[in-house]
Amino acid sequence: MSIEADYDHSLPEVMLTYYRRLYPFKSVFTWLNHDHTPTRRFTHREWAFTLAGDVYLRYNSFATAEDLKKKVCQLNPTRFEIGPVYSARPGDRKTVRAGVFQPLQRELVFDIDMTDYDPIRTCCSDAGICKRCWAFITAAVRVIDHAVRSQFGYEHLLWVYSGRRGIHLWISDREAMDLTDQERKAIVGWMTLINSGRESSQRLNVRVGSRPLPAHLQEVYETLSPTFVDLILRDQDLFATEDGFKSFLEHIPDEEIVKKLRGERELMSSSKQIWDSFTEKVKGVAAGTSRRNVLSAAWHDIQIYYTYPRLDAEVSKHRNHLLKAPFCIHPKTGRVCVPVDPERIEDFDPEEVPTVAQLLHELDSLSKAATAIEDGDSSGHHSDWEKTSLKPYVDMLNQHASRLMEKTRLEKRATGSMAW
Repeated sequence: MSIEADYDHSLPEVMLTYYRRLYPFKSVFTWLNHDHTPTRRFTHREWAFTLAGDVYLRYNSFATAEDLKKKVCQLNPTRFEIGPVYSARPGDRKTVRAGVFQPLQRELVFDIDMTDYDPIRTCCSDAGICKRCWAFITAAVRVIDHAVRSQFGYEHLLWVYSGRRGIHLWISDREAMDLTDQERKAIVGWMTLINSGRESSQRLNVRVGSRPLPAHLQEVYETLSPTFVDLILRDQDLFATEDGFKSFLEHIPDEEIVKKLRGERELMSSSKQIWDSFTEKVKGVAAGTSRRNVLSAAWHDIQIYYTYPRLDAEVSKHRNHLLKAPFCIHPKTGRVCVPVDPERIEDFDPEEVPTVAQLLHELDSLSKAATAIEDGDSSGHHSDWEKTSLKPYVDMLNQHASRLMEKTRLEKRATGSMAW
């Protein structure tokens, strides 16, 4: 029998063991709280639990990491989500005056889902994902991470693999957490060039006429142009499919060139040949003419269109949105939602992320004398993750939390005040 069968993550006892022995509650607490002692960033935070049978429990709140762990082990949810910091404890919302209970703070979050890339990937579709199409996510992380840091000055970014086919970004800078819904909407609007969805004929709307790209998009283009060649033309070979070729032609604002490319279709077997033919036809138009300028703009825009991040904008716009907590187990794959290092995003392989079955097998392989514990006792297991392949991912979160706590310490020293 396989490891996955021995530790089936759909079994309640398997999930309960994971929560009792491996889930890093203390690390998640310090990340959200920005301090060692509880502040309102944690005590007024909303938690939502999904139980077996799709029972959904919102507006839970906890005083400490131990309280959160106790409740999780009691409910044994299939997953749980993190929401905003409210003006009152979410658990006490029914006792406060009407209109007083409002979200005040929330990490600025972004969500990228691989299904939004279905029109432009050929290796997988729907829920499928592999190392090849993960290159789309790799490009998205590079672009967004740089844009957030350079354009908005945010520093405390945590990237988390969703456990199946996407990635989440949590931004914990105080300025980001204090953003209003309108300010969040403005930021995500500025960063969204392509609406998520399956409309393959949708075009970029990034410039007026044939004017040059804005400076920040010119920088994005320089980042994504090599990705376009390696990923779209060579690896995915997207234009070689009939649908891909048809979609590509819809982005060319010149009927004469479109007609010529259609006529040459049977002579071109690869995306690289199709793109090179298009490139030569653009170069064949007289330089400095309006037609050449429009085609040159389209030539650049097409590359951005096929490689720019597809964002789920609704996730980012509202403070009261909830997002799956890091280190939850994805119910379909059994994989852990682990942090990802953006500096090494090219090396990340979603198929190598540990599953709950793998982790529990690792624990069982250790000396029983070192890991045995009475059934039902959840004490003494705060660091069992250190003995498994989960350790580098928890270490990553702890390092991120340490930087946040250092920021809080410096702010306290500068203002002489207690943490918010």
